[in-house]
Amino acid sequence: MKVYLDNNATTRIAQEVLDAMLPYLTERFGNPSSFHSFGSDLMEDIEAAREKVAVLLGAHAEEIVFTSGGTESDNMALISATAINPLKPGLVASTVEHPAVLETAEYIKSKGYPVGLSEVNGDGTLNMNSLERLISEQTGLVSIMMANNETGVIMPVEKVARIAHEAGALFHTDAVQAASKIPVDVRSSGIDLLSISAHKFHGPKGVGALFIRKGIDIPPFMLGGYQENGMRAGTYNTAGIVGLGVAAELATAHLSEENCGTELLLEKLENGILEKCPGAFIVGADVERLPNTATVLFRGVESEAVMTLLDLEGICVSSGSACSTVEESSSYVLAAMGIDPVDANTALRFSLSRYTTGREIDYVLEVLPPIVEKLRDISPYANR
Repeated sequence: MKVYLDNNATTRIAQEVLDAMLPYLTERFGNPSSFHSFGSDLMEDIEAAREKVAVLLGAHAEEIVFTSGGTESDNMALISATAINPLKPGLVASTVEHPAVLETAEYIKSKGYPVGLSEVNGDGTLNMNSLERLISEQTGLVSIMMANNETGVIMPVEKVARIAHEAGALFHTDAVQAASKIPVDVRSSGIDLLSISAHKFHGPKGVGALFIRKGIDIPPFMLGGYQENGMRAGTYNTAGIVGLGVAAELATAHLSEENCGTELLLEKLENGILEKCPGAFIVGADVERLPNTATVLFRGVESEAVMTLLDLEGICVSSGSACSTVEESSSYVLAAMGIDPVDANTALRFSLSRYTTGREIDYVLEVLPPIVEKLRDISPYANR
């Protein structure tokens, strides 16, 4: 039995998305920027996809810029927004942002611009006092993720947006994990820029979008063509964009239904783990989290060993961000929360999707506890 519980890394493409994309990979292969109708007619399909993404985010279609994914969207938001006003080139983010934000922040800092990283609390929530201390007259952009990719902890983006605006700064949020899992409304939240990626909600890899609030004039990020109103040059990925549009449409339609079912399965999984694996600890258990995400500490057992044995049984989980697995050190997110490095190395992340079934959760709860017990019996850290 194959059980895939690593949906925060990537998701299975929906059949409806695949079906919608196929014509643009075969008979409708034209370049939308061409003069002839075989290519230019495809612009109607691109604009239809733009409208579907806008509906998912509560935005206007003209505020959506297509990109290659969440990483590019984050880079574009941070680098372009901090270049708007030379008197306010500073950036404030948090210590638990995705590497696409943290490494871009390091790049901005290397150029001599002020960059600050807000602390988080022990439960993974944003430390608001730390954030407010970092914001200064030089801060042009505040970037706080909507929900953390490792713990699922949801951040107070509306409150942060107000604080940023009071300081005369723009507000960006990386909503790559949040979009499709919780309601997103850029209007009511006061969000100026927002990043999403299609493959996180059953769309194709290699395509995403950046919401840029109307009236915000950021400089172009990629040069060499007039595409996306000159904001992002390059030949349109028509099939990917159409796929993103259908995935956004499905996410909008299934939001409440999907999250209710997923949340019940996650609760079943968490309760089963706590009952059958003594000493297990749910990270961020007492705060608001995404309905599909649980990071569990199996104290006394190294996560790599558990993952290996689960993999042999057909169960796919992770120990954190897929963009950080090459790092030798333990999770920087858990470290920022003050979790002991030894305990952090016992963490497993379970992330569900609308395709996860109760039978799969039952199988995990059958296979996982004996693995944890067996490894604890031979672990030198079991009684620390």
